[in-house]
Amino acid sequence: MEYTTCTTNDGCKIAFQTSQPLATAAAGSKPCILLMHIFSGSSEHFTRNFDDLAQDHWVVAPDMRGHGRSDRTRGGYHVARLAADLKDLLAYLRKSAPKTKIVAIGCSIGAAVLWTYSELFGCNDFAGFVFVDQAPLQDRSIFDNWDVTKASKGLYDEATMLATQELWIEDPQTAHKLLAMSCLGYRVAPSDNDHITAEQQAKDEAFFTAINATCDQTWLMRLLTDHTRYDHREAIEDITVPTLVIAGRRSGIFPVEGILETVRRMDKRTKGLARSLVFDSGHLLFYEEADRFNKAIISFVQECTNHGKSA
Repeated sequence: MEYTTCTTNDGCKIAFQTSQPLATAAAGSKPCILLMHIFSGSSEHFTRNFDDLAQDHWVVAPDMRGHGRSDRTRGGYHVARLAADLKDLLAYLRKSAPKTKIVAIGCSIGAAVLWTYSELFGCNDFAGFVFVDQAPLQDRSIFDNWDVTKASKGLYDEATMLATQELWIEDPQTAHKLLAMSCLGYRVAPSDNDHITAEQQAKDEAFFTAINATCDQTWLMRLLTDHTRYDHREAIEDITVPTLVIAGRRSGIFPVEGILETVRRMDKRTKGLARSLVFDSGHLLFYEEADRFNKAIISFVQECTNHGKSA
């Protein structure tokens, strides 16, 4: 994987990792796997996925605006702005590979960006979607009885949002540690089968909190405020490409029922277009169960693109 950049329509440089130089992207017939990271993360989160996925695919993993190596901007802390950035990135990639089929994997807020992209620009740029451990609405809501069984476990109304803003801005180190503990299934609900050493736990915590710390905390909280209130449920019903939804059974961020709402919503229009997998890990299931995740993604991409034989 190597880093390069593109520039959005408002002059923001978006850094992204690519498994092959763009100059050679059109030469092969490899489908593209686009990896969208979680809130406060970066493309580095996919360190356990790159090698397997890139064996037979072109892998692209951007750092969203305000994250990783991408520019920090005064504004732009809206999910819709991140979706517009993605459109500019895709246009940039298409210059080198106009006919390449793209399957997008959105983890956490990455899923919200893809839902928003689909609502604003349609699904035609993608051969398929994978949505990872994200409910289509974080806040609890009177609409459609969106309660504790589906909404975010820790960030679901004005009071919890204000408390989160205060913690991240005034005590970011504690906030980053608590986030890591909520995202890793073996920290949320330890099991005798985990076999995670104290040394590995410390390494995992250091890895994720260090990436969190590179972001501007006030900017992140403004983005999170927008993200939390965004209701994607109706927009999801208009998705027309094959979709895989993956949930973490031990996620400290969302209940499984909330994550699976995406499948139920898509079934309203086209029965069977979406399906689900429930992993035994947490919100960072692509990291905790990397082998299973990689195999599931490769199989799904093959189905969406007719590339090779389905697993």
